[in-house]
Amino acid sequence: MQLTARPLVLATTLLISPALALGLGTPGPAGASDAPAAAPARAADGITHAENPGVPQGASWTEHYFGAARAGSPTKVSLHADVLRPEGLEPGEKTPVILSVGPYFNHSGQTGRETDEYQPSSRFDDLIDGAQLMDRGYTVVLVDNRGFGGSTGCLDWLGAGEQADITAAVDWAASRSWSTGKVGMYGKSYDAVTGLWGADLDPEGLDAVVAQEPLWNMYPYLYSNDVPRYNQVGTPQAYNSIASLGGTQGDSARYKQAADYEQQHPECLTRNLRDNVVNTSQDDPYWRLRNQAVKARGATTPLFLTQGFTESNTKPEQMETYLRNHRGETRGWMGPWEHVRGNEVDADTGELSQGRTGFFGEVVRFYDEHLKGIEPSRNDPAFAIQDNFGQWRAEKTWPVVDTRDLVALGSGRYIDAGPLDEARGLDAAQERQVEAKQVPPRVTRRSGGDVDQQVRSALGTAAEREATSLAAAGTVPTSYQTWSKPVGADTRITGTPRVVLNTSGEGQVYVSMWDVDPRAGTATLINENVAELTASGRTFDLKGMDWTLEKGHRLAVGIGTISGGSWNSLPSGRVVTVRDAQLLLSTQSTEDDRATRGSASPWLARYLEDNTIPSGKGPAGTFTVPAP
Repeated sequence: MQLTARPLVLATTLLISPALALGLGTPGPAGASDAPAAAPARAADGITHAENPGVPQGASWTEHYFGAARAGSPTKVSLHADVLRPEGLEPGEKTPVILSVGPYFNHSGQTGRETDEYQPSSRFDDLIDGAQLMDRGYTVVLVDNRGFGGSTGCLDWLGAGEQADITAAVDWAASRSWSTGKVGMYGKSYDAVTGLWGADLDPEGLDAVVAQEPLWNMYPYLYSNDVPRYNQVGTPQAYNSIASLGGTQGDSARYKQAADYEQQHPECLTRNLRDNVVNTSQDDPYWRLRNQAVKARGATTPLFLTQGFTESNTKPEQMETYLRNHRGETRGWMGPWEHVRGNEVDADTGELSQGRTGFFGEVVRFYDEHLKGIEPSRNDPAFAIQDNFGQWRAEKTWPVVDTRDLVALGSGRYIDAGPLDEARGLDAAQERQVEAKQVPPRVTRRSGGDVDQQVRSALGTAAEREATSLAAAGTVPTSYQTWSKPVGADTRITGTPRVVLNTSGEGQVYVSMWDVDPRAGTATLINENVAELTASGRTFDLKGMDWTLEKGHRLAVGIGTISGGSWNSLPSGRVVTVRDAQLLLSTQSTEDDRATRGSASPWLARYLEDNTIPSGKGPAGTFTVPAP
C-alpha cells in the first residue's frame, strides 16, 4: 500500500451491525463541541497548514457530523467527516467534492495507533498534493464508516448499514451550500470498495468513481467457493482493532466518545467476529447482501479502476462480472502488480510500482470531465493494460475476447490429503503410497509482512520450492495434470476461466493453470482457485487474468488437493475421482495490439521469480488452447 506521511497498511475485512448513536449536530469548525454551529464556517475559519502541519498545504480543515439511517431501524447513527477546502474561500463559494468513505480516517492512525497529534488523516495527502486539488478548486471530504474514527454505530463489513452510510455521505456532500452538487468518490482497497458500492447505489449527485485495487465481491476475500481463507478470522480481528483505536489527545469530547464506541458496545466486535465465520456460503443472505458485482447490474456512474492481475490481496475475482454488469463509462489500468496505488513508487527500485506515469493527471482529467464539464486535454486510452512481458497496450474495454471455448481436461484421481506433513490425516495405506512416490516437501505460508499480504501464491518461497517440479507433482497421488499441445501463435488468455468438474468422492479441490516453456524447461503459475466439492462435482471460476502464451508454449492444468497457499484447507483424506473435467477459456489475438506508454512493473519480475518452477518434459498434449 502507498506510504504517505504516515505508514499505511491495507484493507482486510470489516464488521456488521449498528447500534445506539450520539446526538446529531449541524456542521461546525474543527474541534467543535457537541453544540451545533449557528452557520457554516468560512474556509478561512478552519485550521490551515500554517496553524497545524498535519493539514495539507493550501487547505482549510473543518470537522462535521451528520446522520445516516441505522440498518433495519429508523434510529440514526452519527457520521464524522473531515472537510478540506481550498484556503480563503467564502462560505458560499461552490466547488465539486472528492469524497472517500472508509475505516482508515481515524485521527490517531489508519490501521494502528500512529500519532497523538490532532490532525486530519493523511491517507490521501498524496492525491491532494500530487493532483493539486486545492489549487484546482476541489473540496476533499473524508467520512468515517460507522464504528470507525469519529462515527458511531457498529462495524458492518459493507452490509446494509455501511451502504446507508455511503448514500448519506454522498447526499450530505452534494447538498452543502459550498458544493456544486457534483461528487466524485476516490479510494484504494476498502475505500475503493465503498466507491464501487456508490456506483451500485447511484445516489443523486455521484458522477464519477475512482477505485484502486478494490474487492469486486466481499465474499471471496474470506472464502473461496466454501473453502475458508486463513484471514477468515484474522481480517475481522484486524478491523476490530482498527475500530478500537480511539482518538487523539486534541480531539473534541464528541469525537473521543465516538472513537471509544466499541468500549461501550462490545457486542459490535463480537458480532463482527461471529458473522464472518458462521456465514460460509456465498449463497447465504449475509453474503448476497454484500455482493457488489451482482448489484452493479445497470449502474451507470463513470468508473476509473486499477487492478493487479497478480494481486495477493484484493484479487481480480468476479471483476469481469462487475464490469459486465456495470453499464456506465469504464476506464482502467490493469497489469501484473501487487496491492499498490497508481502513483506509488517501489521502495526497492525507485520505479513506479505499476510502471506507468501520469496517474494523477488522468484522474484529474476524469474528474474534470464528469464533475466540471471540462473536455479532456488529451485522449487517454479507455484501458491501459500491461501484459506478462511488461508491455503496455491500449484497449477500448476488458476483456476483449476473440474466441471462447470449452476444452476437455483429462480424468484422474487424487487423495484429498491437504498439506503433506504428519498432520495430513492419511490412513496407513495412503501413507505408504505417498512415501513411495517421494513427495516433495510441504509448501508453507510466508510469515511476516502486512496483516493481509503474507502470501503471493501456493508455491511458497524459492527455498521451499527447491526440490519441487511440476512434473514431480504429477506423480504424487494428491494431484494430476493435463497438458495442452503447443500453441501455434502468441495467444492471450483473458477474462475469467471457468472450471467444470464431474467428480465422485468427498473432498476439496485445487485447480491451477501453468504457462510451460518447453525450451527453458520451466512452468509459471498463472491462475489458481479452490472449491469444496459437492456430491457430483463443482463448477466455479478462477481469477480474472490477462496472460499471453508465447508461440510454442503449452498450458498445463493441475487438479488435486489444496497443498498450500492462503487457504485453510480441511482435507477429507478420501480419494476423489474426476470423471470429467472441462475448462472454459477466452482468448485474444495479439496481432492488433496497440502500444501505449509504460514500463514493466517491478512486481512482474518478482512474480515470475516467486511463481516459476522446473516443468520437466511433461506428458503429451491432449487438448488445444482455443486459437483466437
